Amino acid sequence: MTETLVRRDVDAGVLTLTLDSPKNRNALSTTLVAQLNSGLIEAAENPDVRAVVLTHAGGTFCAGADLSAALASGATPEEASAQGAGAMVELMRSILELPKPVIARIDGHVRAGGFGLVSAADIAIGGAACTFALTESRLGLAPAIISLTVLPRLSSRSASRYFLTGEKFGPEQAVEMGLLTAAADSGEGIDTVMSEVLDGIRKASPQGLAASKALTTESILAAFTAKAALRADESAALFGTDEAREGMTAFLSRRKPAWDLT
Repeated sequence: MTETLVRRDVDAGVLTLTLDSPKNRNALSTTLVAQLNSGLIEAAENPDVRAVVLTHAGGTFCAGADLSAALASGATPEEASAQGAGAMVELMRSILELPKPVIARIDGHVRAGGFGLVSAADIAIGGAACTFALTESRLGLAPAIISLTVLPRLSSRSASRYFLTGEKFGPEQAVEMGLLTAAADSGEGIDTVMSEVLDGIRKASPQGLAASKALTTESILAAFTAKAALRADESAALFGTDEAREGMTAFLSRRKPAWDLT
């Protein structure tokens, strides 16, 4: 029997999809991605669903791709990366193309592919427990796939700083740079903001929501379509390099990689 890694709950026209795999920090395994995609399809096809809330169980919203199954099956790092990249691209595309608003409710850590999901969402509300870091450069990699949705959300200066340095930042900075729509300092505060947003959405017509969302995602989707294959190729190529192997080995061994000068 397949384990449920994405819980679904419907209330007053809102479908909540909860990433519920805290044991691996809600990493994007094959099963989790399939269940999340299934939930998005349900939202698209159900006329009673007006909006989707994407949230999480545990202290991490999403830690990124889970390549363990592909690697265990004998795939090379490049092949495993390509599989994960393809799944990530389609997941972000599904969120962007869904003709209903997607609201991310986050109160935990966001890393790697988690950035792609937050940025693909139309609205993102964060809590005090949020931390963000784009650490790919420290591993000999780059946030290639997620850049498709992350770069349109961030200011140019913020993108340059955090893509390059891998520094950790919090919810207030995330709001300032455009990654989050709003932040609250408590769970009750997040609920208050969410209630305000969802009340507004419940007052809108389905046709009005779909048409309005299409306006806000048009330019993102155009660039996404033009660059997705290129970014996937770049990601796979990086995973196959000696530097990436050193970076990932050092990370798993809890030591500094060879190039760390600090």
